[in-house]
Amino acid sequence: MKVALLLTLAAVLAAPAAAERGESLYGRYCARCHGGSGSGLADRGPSLQGVGARAADFYLRTGYMPLRQPGDQPRRHRSILSSAQIDALVRYVASLGGGPRVPRPHPERGNVSEGMRLFTDHCAGCHQIAAVGGIVIGGRVPSLAQSSPVEVAEAVRIGPYLMPRFSRKQISDRELDSIVRYVQQTQSPKDAGGWAIGHLGPISEGLVAWLVAGTALLLISALIGRRARS
Repeated sequence: MKVALLLTLAAVLAAPAAAERGESLYGRYCARCHGGSGSGLADRGPSLQGVGARAADFYLRTGYMPLRQPGDQPRRHRSILSSAQIDALVRYVASLGGGPRVPRPHPERGNVSEGMRLFTDHCAGCHQIAAVGGIVIGGRVPSLAQSSPVEVAEAVRIGPYLMPRFSRKQISDRELDSIVRYVQQTQSPKDAGGWAIGHLGPISEGLVAWLVAGTALLLISALIGRRARS
């Protein structure tokens, strides 16, 4: 009982310090684009009031934010912030006006076959069926090889950068669990044997087939030509 009371008291005392730290980090890394109060700045950054912890958690943990220059395309890279700093910033942004919490997907409840179908319908056009990313008009599509279940769930609901946002009416939470499970499957595919060739399917396999067949045809042609001359 005493331990619980002490932990609660410690949390209460630490809250103001954490809030102050989040505000300080916001002023250092975010305010130049999103404004001092999070209301956004024209031609720089959108308002953060009401976006909640979900969007802040996604953009910060993936390294998409903060940007080096306003207007740059967000690209996944190692965050310059520590986990503790990200936690403080997420809490601060959430305090600007409520909004959705960080999701907690349950891929263990999902179905791989259903996830593959849903991913093919909604995601593979840009991310490819193997979830390795690609290039579209106006931007680059990231690979999902390093994406955690939470990040996948956040991206589906947020629609970062050029990606469309999917509501619960379009993709239910149960279906989202299946998508997350399928993405996990692509991150560690089971190769029964042979050469995976990047798991890109008929495209890479076809290129290799043409390379092997073309080389064989050249060798056969050279051999036939040599015999004809002799």
